[in-house]
Order: sequence, then structure tokens, then C-alpha cells
Amino acid sequence: MTPKAPSAAGGATSRGRPLVTDSLILVVDDIEWNRALIGTLLEEAGYTRISYAVDGLDALARIAEATPDLVILDIMMPGLDGFEVCRRLRANHAYADLPVLVQTALSGVEDRNRAFDAGTTDLVMKPLDRTELLARVNIHLENRALIRRLQTYRDRLEGELAVARSIFEHLLPTETALARLAQASGVTVRSHMVRASDLGGDLWGIVPLEGGRFGIYLLDMAGRGVSAALNICRLHTLVQELVGFGDSPARFLGELNRRADDLMNRGEHAAMIYGVVATAADRFTYACAAAGPPLLLHPVTGAYFGDPSGLPLGVTADATYEEHNLPFPPGAAVMLHSNAILDALDDCAAAGDRRTLVELVMGPWSNRGQGTVFPAIVDSLDAVVGNPPKDDHTLLWLARCGAPPLDGAESPLEQGGRRDGH
Repeated sequence: MTPKAPSAAGGATSRGRPLVTDSLILVVDDIEWNRALIGTLLEEAGYTRISYAVDGLDALARIAEATPDLVILDIMMPGLDGFEVCRRLRANHAYADLPVLVQTALSGVEDRNRAFDAGTTDLVMKPLDRTELLARVNIHLENRALIRRLQTYRDRLEGELAVARSIFEHLLPTETALARLAQASGVTVRSHMVRASDLGGDLWGIVPLEGGRFGIYLLDMAGRGVSAALNICRLHTLVQELVGFGDSPARFLGELNRRADDLMNRGEHAAMIYGVVATAADRFTYACAAAGPPLLLHPVTGAYFGDPSGLPLGVTADATYEEHNLPFPPGAAVMLHSNAILDALDDCAAAGDRRTLVELVMGPWSNRGQGTVFPAIVDSLDAVVGNPPKDDHTLLWLARCGAPPLDGAESPLEQGGRRDGH
């Protein structure tokens, strides 16, 4: 015997197929005949899971036992009416998105507004029209199913992003490693990273070298989000393969660029600075690939920018890079930063705040006390560029321990540094 097909007029079909007919529907009405009528209409349309409540308190109890996918609620009931049922449901976060379809004979604008103010999702007028009722039931159940699928997708995506963030965090130097570095080299390294999205396009790291030296790099991948994070991970793998080139910043960037040219897609590129700290020579030697210029804070001669010239990684495989030197005596500091910080300062200048990076840094530096300079600089910059910013931004702070040199020491300009007010 051929099963009876749901009526096309019932509203529970779409292109001839029943939709969400296994959803749980709670019918709330104090009049038994009304409950029976609505139940019959729903069953004829193919809905198989229908429960009933005789008043407002009974409805709340049944909802607490098993949350339905839709409530069809009579607004005018003795005791706890439909208005109060809606208000109590919306006061509970667990039922904030539970669709409530109110059946009412109230046709005045004020009464309808009162129902919506109480938390009603939709209204259906009495006397009930079969086509209208089932059409609205189906619409709200479809929406409910869609929301659940989106929530499931969001939960899965958030879980995957959490794993990705954890992997990314494990690429960064640990506090233990930085403490050992400070003890061995006399240089304290601190970092501040703020992402504009769940996954960042900035990365930094340390390259151990012989003779009490170490290399440090800051990678700034163009773009943001998942694609930028994937490219950052690829570049990190290349960096680990190139530790043998770590003594020479120019060779290091040149070889990294050559390999990155095959790794990245057309149009993808990254900015990078790689420098070698040699405390025995009081020197910071570096090369740039379109990175933000290093900022030297000298205890005698003030703040100076280094040279940022050099093509981005991934533009052309035969790019070459030039090495530069900045003095790095006891008491000095070097700040490395992603390009997004300078871009944000340019935006601020266009809006009327024309403070330069040097001006923002020199306040905390002039009032420096042990361990207090970098947090003050971070606070100063965050107040200007925003937190979270429009793009990922990273600050690295390298501070040498010890007393500053005597007055009259050779200036950074004389040693190859470049004054810049950016």
C-alpha cells in the first residue's frame, strides 16, 4: 500500500520533500480542542514528534525536561499567560534562540508589539489558517536547523583554530629559553604580539650562534588569517634549515628568499629583518627585506633608525641584501617592529595625531627604570594603534645590561646608524 504523501498545502514540504519533520514541537493551549486541532494539522503535514502543555507552568516544566525545536503558544491563558512564558524563556540563556510561534486573536498594534517585546519570534492569527500555520512552522524549524548546523560548524572551526594557535605558540621562543639567553649573553629579549584575527601573520625567533652571539628575526607575512599563518609556518621551517647561514644576515636573507620564491604563490610576499647580536663587539649587524627599520635607543646619543632597504621575500629569487651595523653598547636597546605599527601611525597622522614612533618610545625611555621601559612603550603604542589593531603587530625589545658608555662615546651616526624621525 502506497503511504499517503504529505499535503502540498500543508507547508511542511519544499520541492516535494518533507523538511525537519522529526523536530520536537510543543503545543501550549489551555483549551483541549485547540490542542487537538493543531496536533492534527501538524501530523497531517508529516510532523511526528509533538508534545502538549495545558498552561504556562506546564509548558515551562516540559521545556525544562526536553527542549523543543519550536513552541506554538497560546497568548491568552489563565494563570501564567503567553506573555510571561515568553519573558521567562528569554531570561534564560539556554532558551534565548528557541523559536516561539504565538497564536492570538489580538489584532491591535499595541498587543502585537507587546507580544514581540516579550520575546515572541512570530505570530499567527486566530482563527488558525492551515496553510499559514504550517508555512510558519516549517520556516522557523528550517531556521532552527540551519542555526544548529552553523553552531556545529562554528564549534568545530573554533576547535581547529585553537589547535592552530597552540601550534603557532609553540614556534615562539619560551620564557625559559629567553632567560638562558639573557644569562649567557647579557641581553634581555622581550616581545609583544597582538593579532588582528584568530591566526597571525607575524613570527619571531632566536638563532643560536657561537662565540656568545645570537641571531634574531622578525617575519611579517603579507595578509592575515589562515593563509598568512600557513605561509608563516612554511617560512619557519625554512629558517630552521638555514641556521648554518646565521652568521651573515645578508646571506641568511638571500638564501631564505631564494627558497621562499619557490614556496610562496604569485603575489605572496613577506617582510623580514634578521640581525646578529655580538655583545663582545658592542654591535648589532642586520639585513632587511622591506621590514620596519630597527630603532636603536642609545644611552648617550638618543634614538636612531637603521636602514630598512631590501626587497620583500618572495618577489624575485635573485634578490640580494645588504648588511648594516648599529652600535649596541651596555645600557642600549634595539627595538624591532612589524610594518603594521608604522602604517597605524601614518593613519593616526592623517587623523591629526602626528606623533612619531621615536616620540612615543622616547618618553618611556627617558624615564627608564629597570624592567619598566618596555611595558610603558607597549601601553603607549597600544593607545595609538588600537588593541586589537587593524593588522597584526609585533614589538621585540633587546636591552643590554650594564652601565652606559661615557659621554663623548662614538655616536651611532659615526658608526653607520641613520637618524630618522618616522
